[in-house]
Amino acid sequence: MTDEHHDRPHHPGADTGPRLAPLAEDDWDPAARELLALIPRDADGRLANVFTTLVRHPDLFRHFLPFGSHLLRDGRLPARTRELLILRTAYHTRAAYEWGRHAPPARAAGVTDEEIRRIGAGPDARGWTPADAHLLRAADELHRDARLSAATWSALAADHDEEQLIELTMLVGQYHMVAFFLNSAGTRLEPDFETETLPAPTGAGTDTADGTHGDA
Repeated sequence: MTDEHHDRPHHPGADTGPRLAPLAEDDWDPAARELLALIPRDADGRLANVFTTLVRHPDLFRHFLPFGSHLLRDGRLPARTRELLILRTAYHTRAAYEWGRHAPPARAAGVTDEEIRRIGAGPDARGWTPADAHLLRAADELHRDARLSAATWSALAADHDEEQLIELTMLVGQYHMVAFFLNSAGTRLEPDFETETLPAPTGAGTDTADGTHGDA
């Protein structure tokens, strides 16, 4: 299977800052404070920019948070499976923020640095187990076709129950949606995560690389 990311061109532009800046803590109203109190802080004591930006729409944030939290913390998929799917989705959508924030939990779930680098090469790259290749191919098909092929569904069904199959498709869809928001808002990676570099599209030159500033 070939990568289809080239159908979604990246248009790098001048660095003019995020289109929607994270809401500064001094500007949090009681509703924002209530919502953000539920979010774990980073090691530096700050909240991730995705949350302090999305909270600008508190009603949406209130409904979004339980679903996203369920997928991350209480879902049926193993953590390694979840993070491989998220990273392949971040690669496809050129979501540097999503990639940067999920590379560390991928490592914590047992994905090696070499495997993280290899995610950009896709499911046919040498070194993947059949199970991992099926997961990456599933992310590819959902990105390209908005459905799993019969062959991929059958392969996944050998290792996953019905609830996990449902969750797998919803997880990839969730992180497409989040990537659309992050890329459009221009959400910036926090300094502690800036070393996590989104792989360049296969066969692309450096002028079309990572979309770090989300100006897609």
